[in-house]
Amino acid sequence: MALKVSSRGGVPPFIVMDVLRAANQRAARGEDVLHLEVGQPGTSAPRPVLDAARAALEGDRIGYTDAAGLPSLRARIARHYSETVGVEIDPARIAVTTGSSGGFLLSFLSCFDPGDRVALAAPGYPAYRNILTALSVEPVLLETEMAHRFQPTPELLDAVTGRLDGLIVASPSNPTGTMLGHAELSELVAYCGDRGIRLISDEIYHGITYGAPAVSALELTGDAIVINSFSKYFSMTGWRLGWMVVPEALTRSVECLTQNLFISAPTLSQVAGEAAFDCREDLDKYVAAYGRNRALLLKELPDAGFDRLAPADGAFYIYADVTRRTNDSEAFCKRMLAETGVAAAPGTDFDPRRGGRFVRFSFAGPEADIVQALSRLRDWH
Repeated sequence: MALKVSSRGGVPPFIVMDVLRAANQRAARGEDVLHLEVGQPGTSAPRPVLDAARAALEGDRIGYTDAAGLPSLRARIARHYSETVGVEIDPARIAVTTGSSGGFLLSFLSCFDPGDRVALAAPGYPAYRNILTALSVEPVLLETEMAHRFQPTPELLDAVTGRLDGLIVASPSNPTGTMLGHAELSELVAYCGDRGIRLISDEIYHGITYGAPAVSALELTGDAIVINSFSKYFSMTGWRLGWMVVPEALTRSVECLTQNLFISAPTLSQVAGEAAFDCREDLDKYVAAYGRNRALLLKELPDAGFDRLAPADGAFYIYADVTRRTNDSEAFCKRMLAETGVAAAPGTDFDPRRGGRFVRFSFAGPEADIVQALSRLRDWH
């Protein structure tokens, strides 16, 4: 008799990781690859972060921390909000997580039950809908357009049939890099408040913007869950460290879930992460480098045949409409990798129904790679 296999593991793959595997296989054959597919900084953590980790390794036994994280780190995160957005946060509302991925899982488990329905933008980060699906929570995709700046709106929410229990927003977003302004986010906060919809705000790209700073949901409400990460602005991707700011009513639920699912976030990463907040000069230099890469792509991609681009207000992505060249972005990206060595992410990762018409380029790597990629794409075009 066959043994049972849970349907929870039947979620779609994270396609960009499949692209990365193909790119790495190409590199293993001795062929060059320009990595514009993976959304991670091309820089290491700043030197003070590495120094703090080294000191901890030499002088600390690196045991468990409190489930919610080191008290000193939670206090430093709270001070971060006071310094950056002028909002005072009780450190008791902060939970340190195993990356933002741990934060998404904890937020969904603490807020929603099987059968609940959660709205989110398409295109959007695929792990939102895949984690929700694995938890038997229904993702309700809001098919956004350039006219919406690929962000949710009250009108799109009004068009949903049936109840909604939650809404996920991301500003800046992955894959488009678009942001919600103060007025737009305020409208969504009010909409959710009036209808008893739990708002979850993904703010992992805060700090990486190219004009106005991103607006935090914490500036507008104490009822939202805010998720952030050390992976993007702080350039600590592989350290697997993030945090949540949760309403007071949810702090114990999140703590108990963390105790049972994770024990605590990685201790070494927590110690190192505290040092990251004092590295703003270095981190802002990284953002300036992303800005130069962004400017190059926005200027030069049209000459390579990619002329319908999302505005990329923040994060480090260009989302390109390639309808004039293909309706199969997965096959297109495979061919582009094979013929040019440029790796990019197909839009099907981010929008299951319409993603065949889009490609995402990440510009978080070295400027020399961006220049070389543009040259190859122009010749390929």
